[in-house]
Amino acid sequence: MKIDVLTLFPKMLDGFVSESIVGRAVREHLIDLQVHNLRDWAKDARRTVDDRPFGGGAGMVLQTEVLCDAIASMQTQDTHVVYLCPDGQPLTTQKVRSLAQYSHLLLVSGHYESIDERFRNRCVNEEISIGDYVLTNGTLPAAVLIDAVARYVPGVLGAEQSLEQDSFSHGLLTFPQYTRPTEFKGDAVPEVLLSGDHEAVAKWRLEQQMLRTIRRRPDLIFN
Repeated sequence: MKIDVLTLFPKMLDGFVSESIVGRAVREHLIDLQVHNLRDWAKDARRTVDDRPFGGGAGMVLQTEVLCDAIASMQTQDTHVVYLCPDGQPLTTQKVRSLAQYSHLLLVSGHYESIDERFRNRCVNEEISIGDYVLTNGTLPAAVLIDAVARYVPGVLGAEQSLEQDSFSHGLLTFPQYTRPTEFKGDAVPEVLLSGDHEAVAKWRLEQQMLRTIRRRPDLIFN
């Protein structure tokens, strides 16, 4: 999979693209991840990429021409352009799975007040939000999306079955996990996990998933 990120703050992703699972996937060429500075497509010596909004307003707006030129320089017939913004569709497990099917994702990180609506209408295939809150720019949301999608790229995870055990994989939160010691300050590991009975363990885990989801995220079940 190829992923390009277009942002005003490429250095925000320096550690992210070199560490942990994503970093290993990049080093092993399972993911081709490139980060680009939007100012490289600016038209003037000051590398201007924004201007004041028509109609007035406190913030600045990223310009259509600069954004469209940047997209055109990287886009192929297989490119899926995603704009990270607070008014996009929520990022869910189902959405992550669908995004992982594309061979090339081009992620656009917004900043300032917003981006010109004409760019959104002309060049963006999908708009995605990582939550109902506002951040200073879309670079961190881009990192969140990459991390989530990378897990569905073949070979990225060492244990592929862990995808099926994680929270939200089947619309439920994950079950409690335990490791050594078997008892810590009077708090013991549930006996079923020590029984060696795989069927009983699977039943217990499903029950715990149901209970945890009802207590913490009932909307996942009852909506």
